[in-house]
Amino acid sequence: MREKILEIASEMFLNLGFKSVTMDDIANEMGISKKTIYQHFDNKIKLVEATTDYVFHFICTGIDCIRAENKNPIAELFQINTFIKQLLKNEKASPQHQLQKYYPRIYKKLKANQFSIMHDCVIENLKTGVKLGLYRESIKPEIIGRFYFLGATGIKDQDLFPPDSFSPNDVVDLFLEYHLRGIVTKKGEKELMKYINQIN
Repeated sequence: MREKILEIASEMFLNLGFKSVTMDDIANEMGISKKTIYQHFDNKIKLVEATTDYVFHFICTGIDCIRAENKNPIAELFQINTFIKQLLKNEKASPQHQLQKYYPRIYKKLKANQFSIMHDCVIENLKTGVKLGLYRESIKPEIIGRFYFLGATGIKDQDLFPPDSFSPNDVVDLFLEYHLRGIVTKKGEKELMKYINQIN
């Protein structure tokens, strides 16, 4: 039951927002009593924290599976990009913004976890890309990795990219292209164009 609560709560929080969804809403959606939810989570804060961990670990597992396929680094980034877009395709309520505003402690913890995982993943991707001649040897992975993290989290800011004006999918795709165009070699550019042409 705990896993099912996390699954439904995660979907509702992403769709409707952490602030908007109540424990009653989740209970009604599941057809259970609110008391049943409280048997597993003491309060809404505990549930919000558990759902952010749940989604984060689900994403990490998916990314690990993609990385285990040992594709070239450009293909890997595009596959991860597609996975994330599919997972969050119904996200409407800017959950990152709401977490930051209403649950700052949980947001801070999540951001630290995101940086740790994403940074390691990007650094390895960058180093492999250099070895394969797809990325320029002159890039500085530790700096580029932080640039990437700032960009990947910054594009979720709905004040900068209001979804009524900017398609979230377009923003995500263009950010990845922007990142890669800044680091690829001529060989890497040919590989990059294969994936850009598939999207367009």
